[in-house]
Amino acid sequence: MNQADDTIVLADVGNTRIKLAVMAATDDHTHGLPAMAARQDLLSHEFRSENLRRWLDRVAHGPTTLLVASVHDTAAARLEVAVAEVSATGQRPIRVRRVSREHLPIVIDVDEPQRVGIDRIAAAAAVAVAKDAGRPAVVVDCGTATTVDLVSADGRFLGGAILPGPELLSRALAEGTSRLPAVAALDQGGLPAMPGRSTQAAIAAGIGFGMRGAVARLVAEATASLGGTPELFLTGGSRGIVRDAMPAAVEIPDLVLHGLALAVRRLQSAA
Repeated sequence: MNQADDTIVLADVGNTRIKLAVMAATDDHTHGLPAMAARQDLLSHEFRSENLRRWLDRVAHGPTTLLVASVHDTAAARLEVAVAEVSATGQRPIRVRRVSREHLPIVIDVDEPQRVGIDRIAAAAAVAVAKDAGRPAVVVDCGTATTVDLVSADGRFLGGAILPGPELLSRALAEGTSRLPAVAALDQGGLPAMPGRSTQAAIAAGIGFGMRGAVARLVAEATASLGGTPELFLTGGSRGIVRDAMPAAVEIPDLVLHGLALAVRRLQSAA
């Protein structure tokens, strides 16, 4: 990747959303991470190519390189086809490059590094930069799945825990029973009511307090495993559901995109 004058567009392709951003020319001075601009979300399962074209026309006028990190191969393939169409009809080059684990500047210290999701590795790579030097960290990423991962004091990814996110829990209740409804927007607003005085309110209470309790316990176990007092980082689109359970956490909404941006320098050096 040696197109130094290209606009760099980042794509975090998740199970529910495709998160897009443009890599800015300067770093985020607050956390030392590459800065981003022009954030945009698309649905992973269905999005209109026209909406993607309009966004790209607004944020990337000339030659563009799109870096893609994906945990949803079908959605990533659809995105790449849509980008190729935009490139052809707009008569401007848009190069697509998949980012893999070896492009991210972090050691993956687990039993099967090749099986770890690229999103977890990218978020951990960003935390390894953002955390205080010589101090371990715990990163909680709340999305379709919720992950609680450990980063060592010297910046290695140590693994962690994975549990369903709030939407997935709600969907499992609705699909696994004959009468319970799905409950949307569980991560919005304040604490759920307890006791829940309707079926929806009872589900919201169960998932809301259950997620908070699970994450709090996992963070406690991670802290004991790491020793000392790790820094806590919170990210992901559903992070609001556990925010009050992690009052000391540094909240960075798009850690995966920041980690993906770290791959740019390594790809440019390799080229």
